[in-house]
Amino acid sequence: MFMLTFLFLVGPLVLHKRQRGKKKLRFVFMVAALIISACLVFKLLQMDPELTLSDLVERSVGGAASYQLKPDNHKDDGSKGKCGLPKPCPENNYTFKIYSGATNIIGPRICFEGKMIIEKDTRGNRRGINIAVINEITGEHVNTGSFNMWNGKVEELIEFLKSIEDGSLVLIASFDDPATKLNDEARTLIAELGSSYISQLKFRDNWVFVGGKKTITNISFEQHIKNDRETNKYEGWPEIIEMEGCIPRTD
Repeated sequence: MFMLTFLFLVGPLVLHKRQRGKKKLRFVFMVAALIISACLVFKLLQMDPELTLSDLVERSVGGAASYQLKPDNHKDDGSKGKCGLPKPCPENNYTFKIYSGATNIIGPRICFEGKMIIEKDTRGNRRGINIAVINEITGEHVNTGSFNMWNGKVEELIEFLKSIEDGSLVLIASFDDPATKLNDEARTLIAELGSSYISQLKFRDNWVFVGGKKTITNISFEQHIKNDRETNKYEGWPEIIEMEGCIPRTD
Protein backbone atom coordinates (compact mmCIF):
# COMPACT_ATOMS: atom_id res chain seq x y z
CA MET A 1 0.00 0.00 0.00
CA PHE A 2 2.83 2.35 0.89
CA MET A 3 4.54 1.61 -2.44
CA LEU A 4 1.40 2.42 -4.40
CA THR A 5 1.02 5.70 -2.52
CA PHE A 6 4.68 6.56 -3.24
CA LEU A 7 4.32 5.92 -6.95
CA PHE A 8 1.11 7.93 -7.03
CA LEU A 9 2.85 10.95 -5.49
CA VAL A 10 6.26 10.75 -7.19
CA GLY A 11 5.17 9.56 -10.65
CA PRO A 12 3.75 12.90 -11.82
CA LEU A 13 6.91 14.69 -10.65
CA VAL A 14 9.12 12.39 -12.73
CA LEU A 15 6.85 12.79 -15.75
CA HIS A 16 6.90 16.55 -15.33
CA LYS A 17 10.70 16.54 -15.27
CA ARG A 18 10.79 14.45 -18.43
CA GLN A 19 8.45 16.88 -20.18
CA ARG A 20 10.62 19.79 -19.15
CA GLY A 21 13.65 17.92 -20.42
CA LYS A 22 12.01 17.38 -23.80
CA LYS A 23 11.10 21.07 -24.02
CA LYS A 24 14.70 22.05 -23.25
CA LEU A 25 15.93 19.61 -25.90
CA ARG A 26 13.55 21.04 -28.51
CA PHE A 27 14.69 24.55 -27.60
CA VAL A 28 18.36 23.55 -28.04
CA PHE A 29 17.60 22.03 -31.46
CA MET A 30 15.74 25.19 -32.56
CA VAL A 31 18.65 27.43 -31.53
CA ALA A 32 21.12 25.14 -33.32
CA ALA A 33 18.99 25.19 -36.49
CA LEU A 34 18.86 29.01 -36.44
CA ILE A 35 22.64 29.24 -36.03
CA ILE A 36 23.25 26.80 -38.90
CA SER A 37 20.81 28.70 -41.15
CA ALA A 38 22.47 32.03 -40.38
CA CYS A 39 25.91 30.56 -41.12
CA LEU A 40 24.65 29.15 -44.43
CA VAL A 41 23.21 32.51 -45.55
CA PHE A 42 26.45 34.26 -44.58
CA LYS A 43 28.47 31.71 -46.57
CA LEU A 44 26.28 32.14 -49.68
CA LEU A 45 26.65 35.91 -49.53
CA GLN A 46 30.43 35.51 -49.24
CA MET A 47 30.51 33.19 -52.26
CA ASP A 48 28.68 35.68 -54.50
CA PRO A 49 29.09 39.41 -53.68
CA GLU A 50 26.31 40.27 -56.15
CA LEU A 51 23.81 38.00 -54.38
CA THR A 52 21.17 39.70 -52.23
CA LEU A 53 18.83 38.43 -49.53
CA SER A 54 15.93 38.94 -51.94
CA ASP A 55 17.67 36.56 -54.36
CA LEU A 56 17.90 33.95 -51.61
CA VAL A 57 14.21 34.37 -50.82
CA GLU A 58 13.32 34.04 -54.52
CA ARG A 59 15.29 30.82 -54.74
CA SER A 60 13.87 29.41 -51.49
CA VAL A 61 10.28 29.72 -52.71
CA GLY A 62 11.18 27.94 -55.97
CA GLY A 63 10.21 30.77 -58.32
CA ALA A 64 10.64 30.22 -62.04
CA ALA A 65 13.19 33.00 -62.26
CA SER A 66 15.51 31.75 -59.51
CA TYR A 67 18.99 30.79 -60.61
CA GLN A 68 21.69 28.51 -59.28
CA LEU A 69 24.76 29.95 -57.60
CA LYS A 70 27.80 29.09 -59.67
CA PRO A 71 30.57 27.14 -57.94
CA ASP A 72 33.53 29.18 -56.79
CA ASN A 73 36.44 28.04 -58.92
CA HIS A 74 38.75 30.75 -57.60
CA LYS A 75 40.56 29.23 -54.64
CA ASP A 76 43.17 31.95 -54.23
CA ASP A 77 42.91 34.40 -51.36
CA GLY A 78 43.96 37.41 -53.42
CA SER A 79 42.08 40.68 -53.53
CA LYS A 80 38.80 40.78 -55.44
CA GLY A 81 38.19 43.05 -58.41
CA LYS A 82 35.55 45.72 -58.87
CA CYS A 83 32.01 44.57 -59.71
CA GLY A 84 32.75 41.28 -57.94
CA LEU A 85 35.36 40.01 -60.40
CA PRO A 86 37.48 37.19 -58.93
CA LYS A 87 40.66 39.19 -59.60
CA PRO A 88 41.29 42.90 -60.20
CA CYS A 89 41.79 44.12 -63.74
CA PRO A 90 45.22 45.60 -64.59
CA GLU A 91 45.69 49.12 -63.28
CA ASN A 92 45.26 50.72 -66.72
CA ASN A 93 41.95 48.93 -67.43
CA TYR A 94 38.27 49.52 -66.79
CA THR A 95 36.27 46.74 -65.12
CA PHE A 96 32.80 45.63 -66.15
CA LYS A 97 30.30 42.89 -65.37
CA ILE A 98 26.94 42.36 -67.08
CA TYR A 99 23.99 40.10 -66.26
CA SER A 100 21.16 39.57 -68.69
CA GLY A 101 17.63 39.43 -67.30
CA ALA A 102 16.11 36.18 -66.06
CA THR A 103 12.72 35.35 -67.65
CA ASN A 104 10.42 38.40 -67.47
CA ILE A 105 10.84 38.83 -63.73
CA ILE A 106 14.44 39.61 -62.76
CA GLY A 107 15.86 42.58 -64.64
CA PRO A 108 19.41 42.89 -66.01
CA ARG A 109 22.42 44.39 -64.25
CA ILE A 110 25.27 46.40 -65.69
CA CYS A 111 28.24 47.22 -63.43
CA PHE A 112 31.13 49.45 -64.53
CA GLU A 113 34.16 50.32 -62.42
CA GLY A 114 32.43 49.10 -59.25
CA LYS A 115 29.27 51.13 -59.85
CA MET A 116 25.98 49.35 -60.60
CA ILE A 117 24.64 51.53 -63.41
CA ILE A 118 21.61 49.38 -64.20
CA GLU A 119 20.18 47.28 -61.39
CA LYS A 120 17.70 44.42 -61.60
CA ASP A 121 15.18 46.19 -59.34
CA THR A 122 15.37 49.61 -61.00
CA ARG A 123 11.98 50.79 -62.24
CA GLY A 124 13.56 52.17 -65.41
CA ASN A 125 14.38 48.67 -66.57
CA ARG A 126 12.14 47.70 -69.46
CA ARG A 127 11.74 44.34 -71.05
CA GLY A 128 13.88 44.60 -74.13
CA ILE A 129 17.26 46.29 -74.52
CA ASN A 130 19.02 48.12 -71.66
CA ILE A 131 22.01 50.31 -72.54
CA ALA A 132 24.71 52.12 -70.55
CA VAL A 133 26.96 54.65 -72.32
CA ILE A 134 30.43 55.43 -70.91
CA ASN A 135 32.99 58.05 -71.94
CA GLU A 136 36.04 56.08 -73.15
CA ILE A 137 38.58 58.64 -71.93
CA THR A 138 37.21 59.55 -68.49
CA GLY A 139 35.22 56.43 -67.61
CA GLU A 140 32.28 58.67 -66.77
CA HIS A 141 28.75 57.29 -67.05
CA VAL A 142 27.17 59.48 -69.74
CA ASN A 143 23.70 58.07 -70.39
CA THR A 144 21.34 55.14 -69.81
CA GLY A 145 18.46 53.90 -71.92
CA SER A 146 15.86 51.12 -71.64
CA PHE A 147 13.76 50.20 -74.66
CA ASN A 148 10.75 47.91 -74.77
CA MET A 149 11.17 45.65 -77.78
CA TRP A 150 7.93 43.73 -77.29
CA ASN A 151 5.32 46.45 -77.68
CA GLY A 152 7.38 49.64 -77.55
CA LYS A 153 8.65 51.92 -80.32
CA VAL A 154 11.87 50.96 -82.05
CA GLU A 155 12.21 54.60 -83.17
CA GLU A 156 13.11 55.52 -79.58
CA LEU A 157 15.97 53.00 -79.62
CA ILE A 158 17.17 54.26 -83.02
CA GLU A 159 17.15 57.87 -81.82
CA PHE A 160 19.13 56.90 -78.70
CA LEU A 161 21.73 54.94 -80.68
CA LYS A 162 22.22 57.86 -83.09
CA SER A 163 22.70 60.23 -80.15
CA ILE A 164 25.67 58.30 -78.77
CA GLU A 165 28.81 60.38 -79.27
CA ASP A 166 32.00 59.12 -80.85
CA GLY A 167 34.48 57.82 -78.30
CA SER A 168 31.81 56.12 -76.19
CA LEU A 169 31.81 52.63 -74.70
CA VAL A 170 28.41 50.95 -75.00
CA LEU A 171 27.24 48.17 -72.66
CA ILE A 172 23.99 46.32 -73.45
CA ALA A 173 21.95 43.68 -71.62
CA SER A 174 18.72 42.03 -72.75
CA PHE A 175 15.63 41.45 -70.61
CA ASP A 176 12.75 39.14 -71.58
CA ASP A 177 12.33 39.87 -75.32
CA PRO A 178 14.95 42.07 -77.02
CA ALA A 179 14.09 41.42 -80.66
CA THR A 180 10.41 41.57 -81.69
CA LYS A 181 10.41 45.29 -82.58
CA LEU A 182 13.96 45.42 -83.94
CA ASN A 183 14.21 46.48 -87.58
CA ASP A 184 17.10 46.60 -90.02
CA GLU A 185 18.08 50.16 -89.13
CA ALA A 186 18.33 49.42 -85.41
CA ARG A 187 20.27 46.21 -86.05
CA THR A 188 22.70 48.03 -88.36
CA LEU A 189 23.38 50.74 -85.76
CA ILE A 190 24.15 48.12 -83.12
CA ALA A 191 26.32 46.16 -85.57
CA GLU A 192 28.33 49.36 -86.11
CA LEU A 193 29.12 49.33 -82.39
CA GLY A 194 30.84 45.96 -82.88
CA SER A 195 28.09 43.37 -82.41
CA SER A 196 28.32 40.32 -84.64
CA TYR A 197 25.20 38.60 -83.28
CA ILE A 198 22.62 41.39 -83.51
CA SER A 199 21.55 40.32 -87.01
CA GLN A 200 20.52 36.91 -85.61
CA LEU A 201 18.89 38.10 -82.37
CA LYS A 202 15.38 36.68 -82.05
CA PHE A 203 12.37 36.52 -79.73
CA ARG A 204 13.40 35.99 -76.08
CA ASP A 205 17.05 35.28 -76.82
CA ASN A 206 19.36 36.27 -73.97
CA TRP A 207 22.16 38.61 -75.06
CA VAL A 208 24.84 40.82 -73.52
CA PHE A 209 27.29 43.01 -75.41
CA VAL A 210 30.10 45.54 -74.88
CA GLY A 211 31.36 47.60 -77.79
CA GLY A 212 32.09 51.16 -78.74
CA LYS A 213 31.26 53.97 -81.15
CA LYS A 214 34.44 55.02 -82.97
CA THR A 215 36.56 54.35 -79.90
CA ILE A 216 40.35 54.49 -79.86
CA THR A 217 40.51 50.92 -78.59
CA ASN A 218 38.69 48.44 -80.81
CA ILE A 219 36.73 46.28 -78.35
CA SER A 220 33.93 43.77 -78.64
CA PHE A 221 32.66 41.40 -75.94
CA GLU A 222 29.50 39.42 -76.65
CA GLN A 223 27.57 36.39 -75.42
CA HIS A 224 24.16 35.04 -76.36
CA ILE A 225 21.88 32.09 -75.65
CA LYS A 226 19.11 31.20 -78.06
CA ASN A 227 15.53 30.78 -76.91
CA ASP A 228 14.89 27.06 -77.43
CA ARG A 229 12.24 25.19 -75.45
CA GLU A 230 14.28 22.01 -75.61
CA THR A 231 17.30 23.60 -73.93
CA ASN A 232 15.76 26.55 -72.01
CA LYS A 233 16.32 26.62 -68.27
CA TYR A 234 13.05 28.41 -67.56
CA GLU A 235 10.61 26.89 -70.07
CA GLY A 236 9.94 29.94 -72.28
CA TRP A 237 13.30 31.61 -71.52
CA PRO A 238 16.97 30.60 -71.64
CA GLU A 239 19.20 30.86 -68.59
CA ILE A 240 20.77 34.08 -67.36
CA ILE A 241 24.07 35.23 -68.89
CA GLU A 242 26.97 36.63 -66.84
CA MET A 243 29.84 38.32 -68.67
CA GLU A 244 32.78 40.14 -67.14
CA GLY A 245 36.03 41.58 -68.38
CA CYS A 246 38.60 44.36 -68.57
CA ILE A 247 38.72 47.23 -71.10
CA PRO A 248 42.07 48.97 -71.72
CA ARG A 249 42.09 52.67 -70.85
CA THR A 250 43.33 55.15 -73.44
CA ASP A 251 44.80 57.78 -71.11
